[in-house]
Order: sequence, then C-alpha cells, then structure tokens
Amino acid sequence: MWLHSQAGDAGKRLDLFLKEKLPGHSRARLQAWIKEGRARVDGRPAKASAILRGGEAIEFEPGELPPLKAEPEDLPLEVLYEDEDVVVVNKPAGVVVHAGAGHFRGTLVNALLHRFGKLSEVGGELRPGVVHRLDKLTSGVLVVARTDSAHRRLAAQFASRKVEKTYLALVHGILKKDSGRIEKPIGRDPARRVRMAAGVAGGREAVTEYRVVQRFARHTLVEVRIGTGRTHQIRVHLASIGHPVAGDRLYGAPKPEADRGRFFLHASRIAFQRPSTGRRVEITAPLPPELEAWLTAHL
Repeated sequence: MWLHSQAGDAGKRLDLFLKEKLPGHSRARLQAWIKEGRARVDGRPAKASAILRGGEAIEFEPGELPPLKAEPEDLPLEVLYEDEDVVVVNKPAGVVVHAGAGHFRGTLVNALLHRFGKLSEVGGELRPGVVHRLDKLTSGVLVVARTDSAHRRLAAQFASRKVEKTYLALVHGILKKDSGRIEKPIGRDPARRVRMAAGVAGGREAVTEYRVVQRFARHTLVEVRIGTGRTHQIRVHLASIGHPVAGDRLYGAPKPEADRGRFFLHASRIAFQRPSTGRRVEITAPLPPELEAWLTAHL
C-alpha cells in the first residue's frame, strides 16, 4: 500500500505515523514488519525510528497476520505413546511447537490437531495441549495434554519438579569433571534481547545437572537433567561454564564444519505420573539419525 505524509506529520516517527494510519495493528507488530524491511520511505528502506519531514511517499507491505486459533494440518508426526490423558511425541529439530512470531503454520500443534482432533484448551486456542516446550532446533520427547484436567495436573507436576527430564548434549571442549551441577539464575540478556543469560540481576532460579557420557577429541557428550524449565536453560548454563552446545552459534559455539540446520541437543527421556491414575509413565526418544551419525563417525 502507498501512504503519503503531510506537512502536519513532520517530526513524527515512522512507526507512530503508521500506527495512526493503520489503527487495527499494534505498534509492536508494525515495528516488527518495519524491521523485516516492509516499509520504504521515498523508495529507501527505513527504520521504525525514522523521523518524517512531511511530503514523503511511504510504501508499506503488512506481513501475514497470525491465526486466531491453531488449525489442523496434515504433517508428519511420530507418536511415542498415547492414552486418554496425554500424547507423547518425538519432536524433530526445526519444528516449532506452537504458533508464534513468524511461525503460523507447520507447527507441532497443527500436526497434533490433525491427528487427534481435540486437545486441552487450558493454554488457549493457539497453544492447545501445550504443557511444556522444546526450542525449535532441539529434538526429542514432548508431552501434550488431551484434556483440561490432564493439563492442570501435568502443569502441577512440572511446577513441583516431579517431572524428570533428561537430555543428551554434545558440547565443545573437554569437561574435566565427570559430573557437575550448575545453579545460576537465568534472565533476558540486557545486551542482546534475543538471548538469555546466566547470573543476571532479576533472573529466575535455574538448576542443571550433567554427567559425562563420552569424551571425544574436541567435544564431550553429556547427559543433562534439569530441575527447572527456563528458556534456553541447558544452552545458557553449559555456555556459562565455557562449553556451549555444538552448533549453537547464539551462545558462542564456533561455526560448524557443515550446516546441519540444528544444534546437538536432544530431549532423550521424560518421566511423569499419568494424570488420571498416578501411574508412572517413562518415555524415551531415540537419538535422531544425523546426531547418531556424528557420534559414529567420531568414535
């Protein structure tokens, strides 16, 4: 669409000008679209903070709006376990768990809705069934609630740290200790908002325990257990002791020899109590072929 600023618009920021012209969109959404390069002022890309002089020709292309609710999609889905309470799946790396900024289709939730039709509604219409999450580039076992009552009881288990979560991670460098425990609060990195950071003021309590499985020439394979579920917790904690997860460039890993489209972090096992019966359920997810291949090649 084309818009034209007037003399009375002189001195206004570009994002505020667009907000006045497009009141149906939030300022945050407009800023995100501007950052994507969807706004040009007199033919040139512009920042949200650009100050108008009046009389400019502004070309603006709104981005795709997120859906009001998750929709079923016929997508591949590996189910490891299911009963009337829960579904446990093996999430592949590269798949987002639920809709969010820039990810409105192709999510795990879309695939689950197609397969099972209905999930818990506690998390809202965009996140049905979602009790916990895995990062986009992390693979492995993930539990989804089928009913509202199951969702609430599972959430209580997570909150009270009764759910056992075990991961496998390949880290850079050779860990000297055979095991260790990292206790550092985690919060948003004040310098780079896309990252989290360990030990920052106002951070939330986080506990990570690790055990060495195997040492390689320049890497160490570790089994990791977390008692808390903070954003990027394992990645942040391991990087904080000088051993970032292999392939995790955001937290300091060197550039990989080949771009595998993921980093080496896999949720290998989860154990919880079935919400309706209290029976212990333990599910494992096999290591993905691309990670298994790396280990085989370096043995």
